[in-house]
Amino acid sequence: MTQTNPTQTPWRRIRSFVYRPGRLTSAQQNALNVHLPRYQFDPQAPWPTHQAMVMEIGFGNGQALVEMAKAQPQAHIIGVEVHPPGVGRLLNALHAEDINNVSVAMCDAVALLEDHIPAHGLDEVRIYFPDPWPKKRHHKRRLIQPEFVRLLAERLKPLGRLHLATDWMPYAEWMEEVMSASDAFKRQRGAIHSRPDTHFQRRGERKGHPIVDMIYQRAQVS
Repeated sequence: MTQTNPTQTPWRRIRSFVYRPGRLTSAQQNALNVHLPRYQFDPQAPWPTHQAMVMEIGFGNGQALVEMAKAQPQAHIIGVEVHPPGVGRLLNALHAEDINNVSVAMCDAVALLEDHIPAHGLDEVRIYFPDPWPKKRHHKRRLIQPEFVRLLAERLKPLGRLHLATDWMPYAEWMEEVMSASDAFKRQRGAIHSRPDTHFQRRGERKGHPIVDMIYQRAQVS
């Protein structure tokens, strides 16, 4: 029988993505060849302590990430994405606008968090419009699962922020159920969020989907 209760799903090593190869334009391929070395996240580098550290998981084409990086020059944003066309597009935008407060990790965000992000190293995590996996038999593939939430709690600073967004109401309800079962987070109802529209948001709006933003604060560490 398929397990559909998000708070009771046994832990399995989820990945933050499903690889869907796309056609690279010549400009995107050139960006990967030329600009990725400049922006690539270096897991061996000392962890910055002088600025806010933010992670966006699954930045898509990177348009929203660029806008947020320009709006928060004092923060450093780690953008995580595995799809080469989106990474290439982001790299071209970063280079064109000479943005220096972004690094790019082309890898599984779960592995990155587990292996290369220090405990309480992040001020904020942003997960906008993750794959909702709408079929019940695929719910176990959803990124927002109890064990992943525990991992985020370990990597976020006390009073750090988790910003989730989705255009799929059943997934929003799933997220709320998973998050409400965690003692490490408290939902900030009525909190003002500021993020640019994303490609996936606009696609959802064209389909008539409501957009749900949920902001959670990491509890103080006792």
